[in-house]
Amino acid sequence: MAAEPKTRPTDASVDDFLAASPQVRQADAAIVRDLLAKVAGAPAVMWGPSIVGFGAYQTSGPKPMDWPLLGFSPRKTELVLYFASDFPERQALLARLGKHRSAVSCVYIKRLADIDLTVLRQLAEASAAWTRSGHTAC
Repeated sequence: MAAEPKTRPTDASVDDFLAASPQVRQADAAIVRDLLAKVAGAPAVMWGPSIVGFGAYQTSGPKPMDWPLLGFSPRKTELVLYFASDFPERQALLARLGKHRSAVSCVYIKRLADIDLTVLRQLAEASAAWTRSGHTAC
């Protein structure tokens, strides 16, 4: 029997999770939560113990699984945002985002003050649109 993935929706409180996150991340996390909820058209839900996810889709491949359409996690040293890894506008939007680093589907930001929130919203919208166009919503 295959092991269940740890990253799946839970009944844990998003508000409690964000309140327990590093104080320096709390205000930024609240802004990102509201922005991603609007873009996804879905409320914030805890996915596993540390990811705040919005909406869901089923991945393709040999082991399909449910995954959040958009997500983030307020970590100790930075805010981690989870977007699709290969939508066409990704690199151009990241080039305009501001101070960040990225890897595959993660975008790491120290402070929202370091980035352009309009570009962040465009990044989330493009990622969500691309994912919706190629995957089945859960």
